Amino acid sequence: MLRVVVESAKNLPKKKLGSPDPVTSVIFKDEKKKTKSIDSEVNPVWNELLEFDLKGAALDSSSYLDVIVKDYETIGKDKFLGSTKVSLKDLASGQIRSLPSKNVPLVNESGQNIGATINLVIGYDPPANAAPNPNDPQAEDATVDAGGGGEGSDEAALDGGQSGSGGVPSSPGQPANLRKRLARAQNRHRLVNKPQDFQIRVRIIEARQLPGNNIKPVVKVNVCGQTHRTRIKRGNNPFFDEIFFYNVHMLPSELFEQHISFRVYDSYSLRADSLMGEFKLDVGYVYDEPVHCVMRKWLLLNDPDDSSSGAKGYLKVSLFVVGAGDEPPVEKRESNDDQDDIESNLLLPAGVTLRWATLSLKVFRAEDVPQMDDAFIQTMKEMFGGDENKKNLVDPFLEARFAGKKLCTQIIEKNANPEWNQVLNLQVKFPSMCERVKLTVFDWDRLTGNDAIGTTYLNLAKIASSGGEIEVNTGESEVGFLPVFGPSYINLYGSPREFTGLPDPYEDLNYGKGEGVAYRGRILVEMSTKLEGKVDKTVDTIHSDDILVAQKYQRRRKYCLCAVFHSASMIQEPGEPIQFEVSIGNYGNKLDTTCKPLASTTQYSCAVFDGNHYYYLPWAGTKPVVVVTSFWEDISHRLDTVNIILYITHRLQSNLEAFKTALSAKVSDNQLVEVWLKLLNQLIEDLESFPTPELEGRSNLTSLDIQLKKLRDSALTTIKEGARRMREEAREIRDTLADIEAWADKLKMLAEEPQNSLPDVIIWMLRGEKRVAYSRIPAHQVLYSTYSEQACGQHCGKTQSVFLQYPMDKNKGLKVPIKIRVNMWLGLSAHEKKFNSFSEGTFSVFAELYENQAQVFGKWGTTGLVGRHKYSDVTGKLKLKQEYFMPPRGWEWEADWFIDPEKALLTEADAGHTEFMDEVFQNETRFPGGEWKAASEPFTDVNGEKSLNPGEFDCPPGWMWEDEWTVDDNRAVDDQGWEYGVTIPPDDKPRSWVPAEKVYHVHRRRRLVRPRKRAALPAGAAVERRDQGDPEGWEFSSLIGWKFHRKERSSDTFRRRRWRRKMGPEDRLGASAIFQLEGALGVDTEEKEKGSKTDATKLFGANTPTVSCSFDRSYMYHLRVYVYQARNMASMDKDSFSDPYAHVSFLHVSKTTEKLRATLNPTWDQTLIFNDVEIHGDPQIVAQRPPDVVLEFFDNDQVGKDEMLGRSVCAPLVKLNPGIDQTPKLLWHPIIQKGRKAGEALVAAELILKDKSGESDLPLVPPKRAENLYMVPQGIRPVVQLTAVEILAWGLRNMKPYQLATVSSPSLVVECGGQRVESAVIKNIKKSPNFPSSVLFVKVLLPKDEMYTPPIVLKVIDHRPFGRKPVVGQCTINSLEQFRCDPYVITAEGAMSSKMALMMASPAKHVSINMEEKRPLLEAQEKETVDWWSKFYASVGEQEKCGPYLKKGYDTLKVYDCELEDVPEFKGLTDFCSTFKLQRGKNENGDDDPSVVGELKGSFKVYPLPDDPGVAPPPRQFRELPESRPQECLVRIYVVRAIDLQPKDNNGRCDPYIKISLGKNTIEDRDHYIPNNTNPVLGRMFEMTCFLPQDKDLKISVYDYDLLTRDEKVGETVIDLENRFLSRYNSYCGLPQTYCISGINQWRDQMKPSQILENLARLKGLSKPRTEDNGTSLTFNGKEYTLAQFEDNKEIHQHLGPTRERLCLHVLRTQGLVPEHVESRTLYSTFQPNLSQGKLQMWVDVFPKSIGQPGTPFDITPRKPKKYFLRVVIWNTTDVTLDETSITGEHMSDIYVKGWMPGMEEDKQKTDVHYRSLDGDGNFNWRFVFDFDFLPAEQLCLVSKKEHFWSLDHTEFRIPPKMIVQIWDNDKFSLDDYLGTLELDLRNLVPPAKTPEKCSLKMMDDLEMGVPHKTENAKSLFAQQSVRGWWPCSIEQDGKKALGGKVEMTLEIVSEADTDERPAGKGRDEPNMNPKLDPPKRPETSFFWFTNPCKTMKFIVWRRFRCLFIGLIILFIVVLFLAILLYSLPNYISMKIVKPLQ
Repeated sequence: MLRVVVESAKNLPKKKLGSPDPVTSVIFKDEKKKTKSIDSEVNPVWNELLEFDLKGAALDSSSYLDVIVKDYETIGKDKFLGSTKVSLKDLASGQIRSLPSKNVPLVNESGQNIGATINLVIGYDPPANAAPNPNDPQAEDATVDAGGGGEGSDEAALDGGQSGSGGVPSSPGQPANLRKRLARAQNRHRLVNKPQDFQIRVRIIEARQLPGNNIKPVVKVNVCGQTHRTRIKRGNNPFFDEIFFYNVHMLPSELFEQHISFRVYDSYSLRADSLMGEFKLDVGYVYDEPVHCVMRKWLLLNDPDDSSSGAKGYLKVSLFVVGAGDEPPVEKRESNDDQDDIESNLLLPAGVTLRWATLSLKVFRAEDVPQMDDAFIQTMKEMFGGDENKKNLVDPFLEARFAGKKLCTQIIEKNANPEWNQVLNLQVKFPSMCERVKLTVFDWDRLTGNDAIGTTYLNLAKIASSGGEIEVNTGESEVGFLPVFGPSYINLYGSPREFTGLPDPYEDLNYGKGEGVAYRGRILVEMSTKLEGKVDKTVDTIHSDDILVAQKYQRRRKYCLCAVFHSASMIQEPGEPIQFEVSIGNYGNKLDTTCKPLASTTQYSCAVFDGNHYYYLPWAGTKPVVVVTSFWEDISHRLDTVNIILYITHRLQSNLEAFKTALSAKVSDNQLVEVWLKLLNQLIEDLESFPTPELEGRSNLTSLDIQLKKLRDSALTTIKEGARRMREEAREIRDTLADIEAWADKLKMLAEEPQNSLPDVIIWMLRGEKRVAYSRIPAHQVLYSTYSEQACGQHCGKTQSVFLQYPMDKNKGLKVPIKIRVNMWLGLSAHEKKFNSFSEGTFSVFAELYENQAQVFGKWGTTGLVGRHKYSDVTGKLKLKQEYFMPPRGWEWEADWFIDPEKALLTEADAGHTEFMDEVFQNETRFPGGEWKAASEPFTDVNGEKSLNPGEFDCPPGWMWEDEWTVDDNRAVDDQGWEYGVTIPPDDKPRSWVPAEKVYHVHRRRRLVRPRKRAALPAGAAVERRDQGDPEGWEFSSLIGWKFHRKERSSDTFRRRRWRRKMGPEDRLGASAIFQLEGALGVDTEEKEKGSKTDATKLFGANTPTVSCSFDRSYMYHLRVYVYQARNMASMDKDSFSDPYAHVSFLHVSKTTEKLRATLNPTWDQTLIFNDVEIHGDPQIVAQRPPDVVLEFFDNDQVGKDEMLGRSVCAPLVKLNPGIDQTPKLLWHPIIQKGRKAGEALVAAELILKDKSGESDLPLVPPKRAENLYMVPQGIRPVVQLTAVEILAWGLRNMKPYQLATVSSPSLVVECGGQRVESAVIKNIKKSPNFPSSVLFVKVLLPKDEMYTPPIVLKVIDHRPFGRKPVVGQCTINSLEQFRCDPYVITAEGAMSSKMALMMASPAKHVSINMEEKRPLLEAQEKETVDWWSKFYASVGEQEKCGPYLKKGYDTLKVYDCELEDVPEFKGLTDFCSTFKLQRGKNENGDDDPSVVGELKGSFKVYPLPDDPGVAPPPRQFRELPESRPQECLVRIYVVRAIDLQPKDNNGRCDPYIKISLGKNTIEDRDHYIPNNTNPVLGRMFEMTCFLPQDKDLKISVYDYDLLTRDEKVGETVIDLENRFLSRYNSYCGLPQTYCISGINQWRDQMKPSQILENLARLKGLSKPRTEDNGTSLTFNGKEYTLAQFEDNKEIHQHLGPTRERLCLHVLRTQGLVPEHVESRTLYSTFQPNLSQGKLQMWVDVFPKSIGQPGTPFDITPRKPKKYFLRVVIWNTTDVTLDETSITGEHMSDIYVKGWMPGMEEDKQKTDVHYRSLDGDGNFNWRFVFDFDFLPAEQLCLVSKKEHFWSLDHTEFRIPPKMIVQIWDNDKFSLDDYLGTLELDLRNLVPPAKTPEKCSLKMMDDLEMGVPHKTENAKSLFAQQSVRGWWPCSIEQDGKKALGGKVEMTLEIVSEADTDERPAGKGRDEPNMNPKLDPPKRPETSFFWFTNPCKTMKFIVWRRFRCLFIGLIILFIVVLFLAILLYSLPNYISMKIVKPLQ
């Protein structure tokens, strides 16, 4: 769909008179659409949407739109104003979804600009079949449904794509968050919530711009507790390309919570690695992406501790989450992948920048936290005078976790209502990849680990909105809001509150795993989000003002809850009396002492057998009532909204169900339209008439309430608009289903209320004192609202059926503990009067106590009451007295105490039944090992109470016996009906029973039953037999316990009777008065006076008033249940079948259908009639909500207990007047077993009210099939038609042994619709596994309605010695739709398979195909440049790898990314016959999944037969079958390459090799294993021979080579060669594009194209193809083909064969046959059967030997890399940082240069050192020579090296060719200093500067920033060969890059051949040539001081100190002169004195 929104235009030219009336037309491929005209306007605004339907075709890149603006003229032709062309190239590429074209200039006819502009937005939805390209950088949100808009347009997705002006796909900036969430919910919903296999694959591709100097990065990836690390690399832009597999087996819900964390460390050898940056995201985020993967996206790394810091580099990854049965998509490396722009390809919610945000979670307080610590220490304190504080035994603190961070509040000791008043500041990146904040309240323990008290989650998706989701008609997107919440209470649920010192079995519930079964307190929190900004403290105290603000959110109102229990049935086993407790929060919890006692529990009552299978509680007309008052915040404004939306949703859902039923029943179009219109009209009407309530003036408003209202209102408007548009514009009704379902899902999402602080109502069933089962009912469902009727909860004041469930039920509800019907009403006590209108019956309130007596020496009295009181409560533990009872406030006594025996024990068990089973148990005992003797009580009831001897049972009046007493052995008993047990004192009977006798058993019993049936009553005689038992109302018991009976027996020692006193309200009328009942009724005060402290729990609840609701009249109903059939039931027996029957239960009655033998698709065709069913209450109310009919299906076992097959619920149709002409319709109801669907049942039921006279005109009794077996009557049962079923039974394959013996002589039995037909027996399955005669024919009566069609059941029977015929496998085919055909359309297609026809045609003479060897030389040259791989790469689109192949016009092949069988055009290659998997039932270890035990090859045709026997039947369908004897074939298997193999070695790699087995032959290619590679290019061809069909399964396995241990299997794939051989799609050998007789595409089939075409013609029943004009034209199937039309614009090359054959091949390729191909087959392993272990790209050719030799096979040997040499001459450096200061104070550096190629670090090379560079210049003239292997096709270096010195194999790495140059400063006595680095990519070289002045760091930045690449300046060195110039080296200082120097280099790439011609040595060694390097002319000052003392003197000492030296010398001379003077002066003077004259 292409959508164009014409927005507006500007500055249109004016007319001579006035302004134009502009109108725009848009033309796309000859289709023209116009906007409306706008009167006299030069700047018109149209805002109109024009849609072009592309009819499923994708856009091609050359398409464009013509936009023409004209001046509208009413008369005459519109005048042209201007036009423009808009190219759709960007849309066609799939890169973007919408193209905003703003201010596009308009031009006139001659192409000149007219100064006007137009604004358009063009949106494009690719067709549904164009799968989103996961490699697309932008196709983040490309998962738009077929009708969806772009990213932002949610509306477009909702209304089936007919959007108005607002629904324009907006720019890709806005995430379609809501739709994503919808899709996400559906995505996840499809997964069964049971632990299953998942595989998370993480591919680390490369990193960029990592911080730091000379770093060695390594990436560690952690998923689900498993960590993998990459190899250590060097440099700031390392290339890793490693893939890690994480296999987990866990619940999907748990997995999606797990994080994937990426951490990049700088690896040092000695000290700990330092973390450079990290990134985290949820596994669930990846799973919710399209195809469950994130492809080649950049992650922004940041410092986890420092939130203010920016990016710490980028990491490019691909992530896949593979679930069972998922296909991981294939990654494609784009050619420009290396230069991709990081910013445009970041993994972020589209268009959003990551910002730091602080989630401020204010935690105010908690309340009702349960006791968690043992009272032992507390008791010690009390002994030493401490105070009692039982309730506060808990030290709570709260922990918040988000995105791997956690914060805790302080611990408040000994406080069940702690006030923390702290704020937790969670710093996160926003928008976050993690969804939920997890809040857990813990109890702190000094010594042991902290215990969780309860867990809850804040889901950010529900308390925030990203905006841009919904666009109302303004065309502007809504503004989103950041996460905000509260202040509001959040309730915690978990394990039951009662504290025990023992380990809690339900502890997991407190961690949020599973549904919590009890309320465990609540916490008051508020959350807000601040963007940017750093917080000082992570945990801080809340400001006192905020605490005051939160006070107003804690204002409580009183709520009243009333529950009336109408019935409790389907109890599976009787036992102790049952009681129900209803609580909301802590209120009503009878074991909690913190609240007032309330009438929250029903009276105890004992279960009664219903005469068939279940037990029920006999409440009759007196229904127990519970009343709970509680105090909560008033949040009615939130819940009203929720209930209104739910009301709309429920109505939509029920209409949707009707619509789906109509679709599946294939009703006529008119009826369908009627149902559909009703649905839409009702939806629109509901949305209009039930708006959500206004919020103004409501209390407890939070900002989230206001935001959610906005969001909901706009979403509801969108749905309403969408529905209107759909109603007007939809063309194909069936296609609207998806959209309507999306609306229903969206409504459900809108109804979620995050701030629901009203706790759920929890109903507990207690047996004795033990909690057994519970049900949680959200409070809003029963809440009354004054706002409107729709705002009341859906079950408010209405009777609902609830199945209780066991806490943490491992069996997922396999057994129902009890089913109750309960009517609940919850409302504010201010509205309690409103309850009167909801209540039925009369409520009465009693106080009750029991008088107890014991018998001592034959006298009844109070003396023998040991530990009992004279008057007590029902448990007998609590002492009560009549006089201490006080009515609660507002109530008064209405009458005196009176004796009222417990009614529940006085009802006869057979009341209301027409048939009944009397049961009695016969007991025997013995000493261990002794003889069995009758027990002291030989006959008892099921509870062990004494019972009558069977002979003493009288038949009650009005009944008659049907049979004698029989032993019931249909239970877990031995063959005589005994079950055995051990008695453990103090019990007097065993607690559990087993069916097998052991020596230590001392007790056994068996059940005797005798059926009786109610005799027909004489007219008018109503027999009411109630034996009132004891006249004084006593009940008797043999021991002080629970079991009481009415008649006194000799063994009784204890008796009691109940006293009751009625109360009435003082000032209230109506039922609502019961809400005044609060508090206990009075307690024995004497005990209080004594000061002894009694346990508070005993006082509580035991003597609360009992409330009951009595109905004065009951109505009799007549129920009929029509059980027709079931299908796809679970098989429970070893023989693959079940023996199913159903218990049908309705209220307190139940019946059982007949038991059928050995079927999974039983047809009972039975009507169960329940004559008199008594229901209390108004029939009108019953009609609105009738009780459900529950069907429980069982598998009948001869021995042992019957196993449950599942449960189904069906609502009966109620007729209050039997004359109503309305029949129930049979519908399929799902059968649920353990929470999963296990089949469907076709049932219906009707409930008919009988009138008082008893003589009602009930429907006729249906016909009987046998005694008491009624059939389903006409009018309800399906209408049938005579149908023919033809069965092609071809053969059996892979039959597994049955009971340890192989299956040798099987035959096939086909059952359908009650008919059965058997095939001939295969004599010997080893020799020929096909059936001797293949076609079976059967006539059956099948329903006309496809909905009711029974399945076809296939059974394979093995004929064994002694006449045994076990069923060894079975298969059920559910839908016959695919096999239906029109018998008169003759298709020769089904007649034969292509290959077989071909073999029958040709005599076995050898076909010789002459291949001339003409041009050997030319081929040899061609081999060099073109090989099979060129063809492969050309076909997968990797043009850069295929050389000149495509230019030569050679063939390409088709690469399928799936198995050939999965390509839709080829229909699984099962066109000749399908393969049906045969299964066998339960496996030996008893788990449920049936195992596949073989395959049946066959097919079916189903067609109607004429009803008139005189009409000739239609022709048969299966004729002219190929012969079925074995054929010998040659099989060629080509294995091209493997993709993403599962690693099997510890290093995360794999050493794969291929192993192939076919029949008995095996090829193991172990010698050619490929070390350390998970994506190996295998390039192997194998040839094998085999016989089909015996060896039909070709198994190709990939193994991992291990030197020492066993080779492990990575995975395998199996190809059914028989299907390829028999299929008429020619799948045995794919057809190439051209017919070549030489070259690499030489013809490889046995037959020439002309022969294949002739065979095809024969097969299709056509005349032979005729060729004319030397084979350049051909007629086939009535069509004329010429060679020119196929080869016109094709290159004609020298390899082509003769024209006739070429033309035949071209014609063949138009016939839909399999082309030459490579298929991708997924590998599976037994260790994870449903998870892909990688893929194998390969193909198979199958040639029958009888036809002759095939052509030569293709050579697919892998390519070899080429050797290249990189010569780098380092000439000079300049501007190098002067790093040192010499002794003499000068700045200088001793420079040298180091270089290497990444991946070949061991070949590092250094120059000599330029010492003492004083100006940063260095002269080197030094050559580095690096040799490397290069794959020119892939532009990667192939490095083969051992990873570790201990590695055995060389690992091959593919690494981009790069060169790293570093400048260092040489230090002799310390470590060298690093001065700068330069990294050059040889494929994409930064052009050097010609002079050092022009060289700057900016040269490098341009490349890194990803400036649009100018191809002229970024060149590949491989193309340029040589380049010289200056490059800058950089060093990082203070986080910024600085210049570290400049290097002048020559880079030259020399191929291996050229090195011999132009040799060159390393450094300046010989051969020093090309170019010759002279020693560098370094200044004289460059030397090393230690080795050159003279130079040191000259240059260091003399140059610096010469003045000093000269001065010193002069000074020395002067001093010397003076010294000599002084020395000689005295001598001289003395001489002068002595000889003055001389």
